[in-house]
Amino acid sequence: MATALSVTVLAAGGIGHALVTGLDTGLTRVDPFKDMKNRPQAGHGMNVLVVGTDGRDRISAEERAKYRLGGAPCNCTDTVMLVHVSQDRDRASVVSLPRDSYTEMPEHTDLTTGEKHHAHPVKLNAAYAEGGPALTVRTVESMTGVKIDHYLEVDFTSFMRTVDAVGGVRICTTKQLKDAYTGLDLAPGTHELDGGRALQYVRSRHIDGAADIGRMQRQQKFLAALVERVTSGGVLFNPVRFRAVATSMLSSVRADEGFGTDQMLSLSKAMRDFTPASSEFVSVPVGDMGFPVKGIGSTVKWDAARAQQLFQALREDRPIAPRKAAASAASAKAPKDVVVDVAPDAVRVQVYNGTRTDGLGRKVDDALRGTGFVTTRTPRTAEGAVRARTVVEYDPRWDRSAKSLAAALPGAELKAVAGRGGTLRVIVGADYKGVRAVRAEEPEKPFEAVTGDQVVCP
Repeated sequence: MATALSVTVLAAGGIGHALVTGLDTGLTRVDPFKDMKNRPQAGHGMNVLVVGTDGRDRISAEERAKYRLGGAPCNCTDTVMLVHVSQDRDRASVVSLPRDSYTEMPEHTDLTTGEKHHAHPVKLNAAYAEGGPALTVRTVESMTGVKIDHYLEVDFTSFMRTVDAVGGVRICTTKQLKDAYTGLDLAPGTHELDGGRALQYVRSRHIDGAADIGRMQRQQKFLAALVERVTSGGVLFNPVRFRAVATSMLSSVRADEGFGTDQMLSLSKAMRDFTPASSEFVSVPVGDMGFPVKGIGSTVKWDAARAQQLFQALREDRPIAPRKAAASAASAKAPKDVVVDVAPDAVRVQVYNGTRTDGLGRKVDDALRGTGFVTTRTPRTAEGAVRARTVVEYDPRWDRSAKSLAAALPGAELKAVAGRGGTLRVIVGADYKGVRAVRAEEPEKPFEAVTGDQVVCP
């Protein structure tokens, strides 16, 4: 994950295509999507499955002893994360999936033994051992209902190289972090971690009773700190250092065939203003931390209802952490927010200018986004005659979202259009008088998510 997010941000400094062309030649290619059928329907944005594998066999004996990496490699996933990059490329949502999650593995052929297996219950990290990247992708898609667009695999070696290449990462802690298994020993305060100590930090799971849940939270905190280092540490605007860092990162990464230089550049240019506040982190809601399964042992069972809400938000390209919506000039004049059924950040909007007033589409797009709606940021000009009245066009399946949007546009007419889909249309008419702020009643939070700026060092 550290490698994946950093590379997409690194090219954003205007260094140019020539410098990064060919960087992906160091990538080892895999085909995790071969012969896949009955996959989930694609949503908005891009979904990347990032796995960290147990690659201790590639680390020197001295480093294995120093960082407590003894024992045989398990050929399994040590970390599994689902990363959603929003369609407008201004947000990355990182969902940690516990490696001991209870799941039913799809029917498959074991890569090691060649034996054909029917669907059977396992822990999530066993999917890689039995069927490699392809079975891991199939299993995660089956569990989440989220279609995976790209696959990235990082091992211990590439992780350590990445951290060292960016000059280390700054981590803060208010209490002592000590784990006899990994050798981690951090006193309260601020620490600059090199690759080896960072590996100890993200692998430790015997610090307190939180076990894997605590470890995932530290991994998320580390990623936010890494994003801060990459975006503020001068890497982006130093061509020599950029090339060295990117080469180091990609030298031991495995990725699908569709993730190459052109894709990295396209993504990175769109994420030019990416900061820790642009990232958000959450762990899958858990219902039972010690769910017993015969022949497998204790597993982590998800809270099905809350997990479904989380993955539904990803499929609909909605933020998963609370957002501080900046009030627009129009909404600031309103005496108070209007309470609606559906929160603005759950409503996706395309704005059309139905008047002859230049720049009105952009003005309305900005105002709606300012009060929390998820606009496309690309307003268009409506076809046909000038519209006298503002209209909200919506698919009947999104009628509650349409009412929330219409409440923000005083006097707007609602018009149902079958098959319109999840993106609502606002056709701005001559009667437009501004946008007023709306909000939903605070529901019970189905999951706890944070943004990167909330967990990095102050």
